[in-house]
Amino acid sequence: MLVDLRKHAAAAIFDCDIAIVGAGAAGLTLARHLAGRGRDIVVVESGGLDFDAATQGLADGPNLGDAYYPLVHARLRFFGGTANIWGGRCARLEAIDFAQRDWVPLSGWPFALDEIERWYAAAASDVELGPDAASPDGWNGDHAARLGVDPVAFVTRLWHFDDVAERFATARAADIVGARDVRVLLHATVVRVQAAASATAVTALELATLDGRRTQLRARHFVLACGGVENARLLLASSDVEPHGVGNAHDQVGRCFMEHPHGRAGVLEAHAGFELWAAFQSRSRPDGTRIAPVLLPAPEFQREARILNSAFTFKLQRDPSHGLTLHKRIYKDLRQELSPTRSKRQLWHAYRTLRRFVQRTARERIMRARFARGLTRVHVIVRAEQAPNPASRVTLAPTRDALGVPHAALEWRRSELDKRTVRLMAERLGAELAQRGVGKLEPAPWLYDGSTAWPVDPTVSSHPIGGYHHMGTTRMSNSPAQGVVDRDCRVHGYANLYVAGSSVFPTAGWANPTLTILGPRAPARRSPAGPFDMSLTGRPEGDCSPRKARSASVQ
Repeated sequence: MLVDLRKHAAAAIFDCDIAIVGAGAAGLTLARHLAGRGRDIVVVESGGLDFDAATQGLADGPNLGDAYYPLVHARLRFFGGTANIWGGRCARLEAIDFAQRDWVPLSGWPFALDEIERWYAAAASDVELGPDAASPDGWNGDHAARLGVDPVAFVTRLWHFDDVAERFATARAADIVGARDVRVLLHATVVRVQAAASATAVTALELATLDGRRTQLRARHFVLACGGVENARLLLASSDVEPHGVGNAHDQVGRCFMEHPHGRAGVLEAHAGFELWAAFQSRSRPDGTRIAPVLLPAPEFQREARILNSAFTFKLQRDPSHGLTLHKRIYKDLRQELSPTRSKRQLWHAYRTLRRFVQRTARERIMRARFARGLTRVHVIVRAEQAPNPASRVTLAPTRDALGVPHAALEWRRSELDKRTVRLMAERLGAELAQRGVGKLEPAPWLYDGSTAWPVDPTVSSHPIGGYHHMGTTRMSNSPAQGVVDRDCRVHGYANLYVAGSSVFPTAGWANPTLTILGPRAPARRSPAGPFDMSLTGRPEGDCSPRKARSASVQ
């Protein structure tokens, strides 16, 4: 049921068993797998069913650190969230991504890959990736081996693509919208997480609308699922009981914001590497699913060189000093100038569909001809893992949004390890390619400038800074002194408050986070336990008994 909070009486108070904040991929997936269990579920969404500039403005805030995208553009506030313009790139984390690596500060998840292995298959099924994605082997490729690259140095993994447009929009969420035990509150922005006086449980969420309505949502259990910036912002801004914010007694909320930084790692000498480029391009399988290989440093190489798990891809392009091509400039300008309303998103989806058609039918032939004429060269592009860094963080700005909540301030900071990883990977790949007669690789000069800075190069990709992957800020940890949530994603010290999404990732790993976000979900039984293993027996401090709102308005 869709309920517009703007149409409710100001005095209406909502009660439920489980409140989920955020109708994006994380929140909707959790709601989908909790529905039908005899519990009253409310999903709280700041926006409506489409983009609205005023609501989107609530996401604004300053960037204080390394150059980053404007925060107001980094996450979308309406049903389906940022997944409405998601590129569909899915990948699994590797076993080493979960491990405690003595050369990576603050690394190590509270569990190993094999403890959540079974959920990856379910997540792959959720986004219809094809039957092989249910098997761990379905994510491995042999392209590095076919090139003769030493498997102790590099291995190939596969991205699988979900090419369904707006998978989490209402058109594909009829099961959630129509569920008898799920209500979706639209235009309802959480402005405060109300902690009990004992700071051991949450009793309610304070909700507000842009037209001035205020109310409360009371529940037995609460889940924050609104992204790495907003999850931290809400906890920090809710400081009436705990002076530094909910769950922040150890100053861990907001710390270790991580991305997957993008950059140019090097370029192959002229007339070298075309077959390498071609081997790592996306292609469609007979069942229609699309994959693309990617090159990772093998675990042995990572341990030997003490580097992070970062990904190399290959791009065939003209000299970057010439800037973007005309059609890419037009595309970039349109993306920046056009608000992502439903009609504008349809234009973007149509562009992507046309681009995939050209790639499938004519791209390699066209690119081979341009390469043969010396118009392009093969460039190595990195999508890097960023090491956890407490100085890279989300804090509260002195300014406030239209609802009176302090803006989030992002201070993104990369480290020497992040940059050294790319340099050593480029040097090792260069040695491998030279030994096999592929050609000489020239590492990018910025890798040797002695700083932690990364250049912002718009010719690297349509996302030149990073993947818009907001990880960390409410990290999992066994100890509350080192993180915000425990292994079950429950905020340390709070009986009924959970966090969902990649903000709980202790490390970023190499992979796009969406598939891992979609994986763990509420188990069918109490045993074996897993993330979001909510026991709905008993109740936290305060009157949180399930009671329907005193009025109802269905949109």
